[in-house]
Amino acid sequence: MLFSELGLQAAMLDAVAELGYKEPTPIQASAIPQILEGRDVIGSAQTGTGKTAAFALPILSTLGSHAAGPRCLVLEPTRELAVQTFENFEKFAKFTDLRIGLIYGGVGYGKQRDDLKRGMDVIVATPGRLLDHLGEGAVRLDGVKFLVLDEADRMLDMGFLPDVRRIVLKCGKDRQSSLFSATIPPAIETLITWAMRDPITIEIGARRSVADTVKHVLYPVAELQKPTLLISLLEKVEWESAIVFCRTRRDADTVDALLRRNNHKASVIHSDRSQKDREQALEGFKSGKYEVLVATDIAARGLDIADVSHVINYNVPEHPEDYVHRIGRTGRAMSSGDALTLFCAGEAAQVASIERYIGKKVQRVKLPEFPYTYTALFDEDKLGPATGRKTQGARVGKGYFFGPARRR
Repeated sequence: MLFSELGLQAAMLDAVAELGYKEPTPIQASAIPQILEGRDVIGSAQTGTGKTAAFALPILSTLGSHAAGPRCLVLEPTRELAVQTFENFEKFAKFTDLRIGLIYGGVGYGKQRDDLKRGMDVIVATPGRLLDHLGEGAVRLDGVKFLVLDEADRMLDMGFLPDVRRIVLKCGKDRQSSLFSATIPPAIETLITWAMRDPITIEIGARRSVADTVKHVLYPVAELQKPTLLISLLEKVEWESAIVFCRTRRDADTVDALLRRNNHKASVIHSDRSQKDREQALEGFKSGKYEVLVATDIAARGLDIADVSHVINYNVPEHPEDYVHRIGRTGRAMSSGDALTLFCAGEAAQVASIERYIGKKVQRVKLPEFPYTYTALFDEDKLGPATGRKTQGARVGKGYFFGPARRR
């Protein structure tokens, strides 16, 4: 199927052609016609399947040209994700006169007020800052014809659903709503019943599944050896770029310092960093200035970076859902990727929860020639040196390397 077969306006087709999109992903091919027909849509798909284009393209195509007042509102859980979505909307709207506005916290109000006064056709916002502007009377939402609740389960996790409900009540009643979420827990089902009208559900892959393009491996290790194993992995596993996830801000800062001491160009992103620092870290990682990005789960949903070859879980996430969202940073848009998880005995229960959640047993391996300290985890499974792969630099399976030192 081609984008030209989906019913999009010429301006959208010009935009996707310039961006190099060849053909729609499954979520795009399924959602775009439904949104163009005026249906409320629930999209359940893994991160990295192209869902932003799945709602942005048909909405922009329907809006057509600039008019007074915001007609589309997209709510995002994090500042990073709001910025990424805003940037995508701007790219898709390049050949139109539609105005796209960005509303999020952590920065000044002035420019946002000015943009709202000028008139925005589309507003991409985080809930808290948007409520501030609504409280000041800087914006009205009663003219909104398209409402998108993106990463709804993450908004639930972050406690934003009461704010989301307050915002939805201020939107036009004669609106078309779309909700996108990697998982659909009961609280989101309740929100769907309340906010949407006869929605059609588009489910790409099992709700708890992980992308087939990602290779998963677990590395049992004594807790005190995690830092050494991380550095050894980066020397023995061939990779191009990596995101290292940590559970706490303190761990993230510690790992960032560890990587820098070992001559890795690294940067860190977490909630204690200023918005400017976070944006610089993301841009530096995208441009190649940094080869490793260290992050806490605050960034797991908000990163839209192409060609991340490896995700490394330095700490096992507390919630299984966060594992799915972390590893969604690699293996995107049908590219292959690798998810490596270091875990100690104290994290065995979380690993078991993840395996139950995704419905599969993840392979345990040892890094060849690493001087392991004994841990009881080694007795639970018969561990092999990466299933016997030779360290000759050959690519095995879906992108997994146990070869020579990485390329620089």
